[in-house]
Order: sequence, then C-alpha cells, then structure tokens
Amino acid sequence: MTTPPDVLDAADPLAAFRDRFVIDDDLVAYLDGNSLGRLPRATVDRLGAFVREEWGSRLIRGWDDAWVDLPVTVGDELGEALLGAAAGRTVIADSTSVNLYKLLHAAIGARPDRDEIVIDATNFPTDRYLVESVAAARGLTVRWLRPDLVDNVTVDALADVLGARTAVVVLSQVDYRSGTLVDLPAVTRLVHEHGAVIVWDLCHSVGVMPIALDSADVDFAVGCTYKYLNSGPGAPAFLYVAERHLSAVTQPIAGWWSASDLFAMSETYEVAPTIRRMLSGTPSVAGIVAVQEGVRLIAEAGVDAIRAKSEALTAYTVELLDDAGLEIVTPREPASRGSHVTVRAPEARRVADAMIERGVVPDFREPDLIRLGLSPLSTSFAEVEAGVRILVDCVGGTRR
Repeated sequence: MTTPPDVLDAADPLAAFRDRFVIDDDLVAYLDGNSLGRLPRATVDRLGAFVREEWGSRLIRGWDDAWVDLPVTVGDELGEALLGAAAGRTVIADSTSVNLYKLLHAAIGARPDRDEIVIDATNFPTDRYLVESVAAARGLTVRWLRPDLVDNVTVDALADVLGARTAVVVLSQVDYRSGTLVDLPAVTRLVHEHGAVIVWDLCHSVGVMPIALDSADVDFAVGCTYKYLNSGPGAPAFLYVAERHLSAVTQPIAGWWSASDLFAMSETYEVAPTIRRMLSGTPSVAGIVAVQEGVRLIAEAGVDAIRAKSEALTAYTVELLDDAGLEIVTPREPASRGSHVTVRAPEARRVADAMIERGVVPDFREPDLIRLGLSPLSTSFAEVEAGVRILVDCVGGTRR
C-alpha cells in the first residue's frame, strides 16, 4: 500500500526548505524543476540589494569592489560544494552552449594526433549540434553511439566505439529524456584507458547528487545553473577544467577577460595562466549573483541529503505510476536514475497540455514522452501525488 503523501512530507528532513522558495502561484504541482527551478526567496533579497547598493550606489566602482573576481570566486564555491572540485578549476561564464563550444576545442587540442569525436545519438540537441559543427570545422569524424533509451551509455556499449583514433568523448551524466544516470567514474576510466579525454555535460545532475570531478579524474565538464541550482532563466553556466590541462589548454573565443591582465589593453594577447583563460567577454554580474545564492542554498541543505530525497521522490513517483499501469522509461533502480521520471504515453503532447490546463506543469519531449522533474528542495510528496493523479486522468482521457 502506497504511503500517504502527508506522512512522507511530515517525515522529510528537507521539508522546511520548500518555504525558502517563492511559491505563490495557483499551480497544483510544478513538476518541471529539471527545466527551470523555482525562485529562492534569498535571491529576491540579494538581487534587490545588488541593484540598489552595488549597481545603484557603487556604479563602475563595483568592478574594483568585487565584480571582477565573481566568475572565479563563485566558480570556486560551486566547485567545492557541488562538483568535488578544488579551487581554480571552475568558472561561471556564458551559456552552456558557448562553454561546451570552448571545451570541445580545448579537448580536441589536448589530443591533436587523433581525429574522432564520440557522442551518443540520444544526447541533448545542443551537444550533438555542437559536436557536429566543431568536428566539421576541425576536420574530425563523429562516431555515433546509439544506446538503448533506458540502459543508455554503458561501459560495454562505449567500449565498442573507442579506439586509437578517439580524441574526445562527449556524454551527459544524466540522460535528458529517460533520466538514466551514467556511471561517470567508470566511463571516465575507460576513456582514459583508450588515451582519449572526456567532456561531461552535468546539466541534469549538478545540484541533485554528489559529483566528484577531481577524484574521478575528469578532464572537462560543463553545466547550466537554471535547473536544480535555481538561478533563473538564462542564468550563466559553468565550466570545469582539470588542473593538469590548465597550463596548455586553449579556447577559441579569446576575449579580453581571458587575458593575463585584462585592464592592460595590450597590443598583444597574453593568455591568463589560470582558469580565467576560459573566459571571453564581460560576465553577467547579476546572473552570477543569482548563481551564488542558488549554490549557497544547496550547500546549506547538503548534496547527500538532497540526493536521498531525490531518490525517495522518484521511488514514490514510480510506485504511483506503476499502480496506474503507465509505461515508465526510466531505470527502476533509484541509484541508476537522476531526479526526473519519464512516462511514455500516446498523444503525449495533448496529455501535457491537458495537465497544464489543470494546474500541473510537466515537460513534454518528442515524440511521446512526458518528464516529471522533481527538485528535492522545492518539490513535496503531496505535489507528486496530485500531479501523478492528474496525469493518470489525462492519459485516460486520450485512450481510444
């Protein structure tokens, strides 16, 4: 018998964090936190103070006060709290797409004697499009891995496409459709055994599970901050470069912020010897401030506790969906999935639209998938129960 949601919420050690978010809408359930997280109340206060006191009062002097260092200082906070990364290896800048573009060129440059990039055909569109574009520009061949939707990229499947020509492997730690969690340490070891380097996309994993980039010997990583980090629509992304690559890594957008002395305005370009070399243009200060608040909230709750609740939320969702007889295309084992559960349904777009009309916000993915994103700090078990109940009603209404 399924445990009542009020009992689960009463026993939830993170339940109080829900009050730390702005939840003043008329929604029955918001199940799309894996696309855009809710707004933290602390961010409202911090951005208000930033506008009034830093931008409004200090004006250009704000750069000397603190703004110049924000991409690195907040990068260090994010790296330490969420990525298992030592200081000086993570920076906040640009979008995920721009950062991935930089890292692809950097990774290819780290293996100049090889001419293949490996990526799975199920990866997020941006990753696939950029790999094809950069491969064409650099004269490399793309080797496509075509994994099962649920099993996704396994060590055995990846081993079949790696070889002496493999320069770079690009993978997502959590599949954006099925929610499958890929074994980051094991896959990284395999890639290194073949002499290649790896770029990890952490968009659907950062903030909801422990990540240990340094100890896993990861080469490069990228991720967004507007999902589980709750930093706002279009918030700047982050990128990570292992210390062993920093002294030699090059990137293709050599803007003034990547220069050794950005205010020297030198006639010749001298690249910064630190992670700043991965910057390009003037950073979004307001955006980075929002990232900092999101990181601090997650650090306060603790990633281990967040992961425990994520597993409980997804297990509860799977149980409810099983009771309703719906088809789940997410791994059954909690430890093998991220923080969303995906259902396959006929007329899925119509189902998603019907859910929204009834106050439940899910996420639709072509051609027949509905994702239920569960953000542990702001999603309650009661929300999940109400959302699944309406999902079941809407699916029933589309059956012929």
